[in-house]
Amino acid sequence: MPHFQPKGGWIEIICGSMFSGKTEELIRRVRRAEIARQHVQVFKPKLDNRYSVSEVASHNGEQTPAEVIERASEILEILRPETTVVAIDEAQFFDAQVADVARILADRGLRVIITGLDLDFRAEPFGPMPLLMAEAEMVDKLHAICVVCAAPASRTQRLINGQPANYTDPVILVGASEVYEARCRDCHKVPGRPELVRNE
Repeated sequence: MPHFQPKGGWIEIICGSMFSGKTEELIRRVRRAEIARQHVQVFKPKLDNRYSVSEVASHNGEQTPAEVIERASEILEILRPETTVVAIDEAQFFDAQVADVARILADRGLRVIITGLDLDFRAEPFGPMPLLMAEAEMVDKLHAICVVCAAPASRTQRLINGQPANYTDPVILVGASEVYEARCRDCHKVPGRPELVRNE
């Protein structure tokens, strides 16, 4: 359970770079809810089939059964009446509708646990994660260890043939340690990234 007890339902976000332990933490919370005899449903995007097709799996081998969906709206369609806890892994792969689904579930009194990369390989906000983080009652940002300097890592470095991927490369490329590394701000490189100054 979270370190606070809001009235009714709520949303809790577990975010951070790759290899920071997001899915491992989601599985830990799911198991604790199950020990407390709560009814849990776990969902994952069809796009993420790196370690298992039908389970949420962490990089260190932890797994829990999950229902595979293509669209976040499917959660509302297949939600069981007795469910009190909904867990959604890799939410960055869904569109903005996942934030609406999370809000609907929380408004119905459910606990909603969501993991996702808050930043893409360009170090820019990833998909619906900013919306989810703004909507949530609780946000935990986890850090990995930078493989270059061992500082706390908040970013995900994509590598193509051992070299940093270019800014213009596609945002979504499903992979693990063969394509990605955890990096700190200083060691994270994105060739071709424009330096933007926002207008007031």
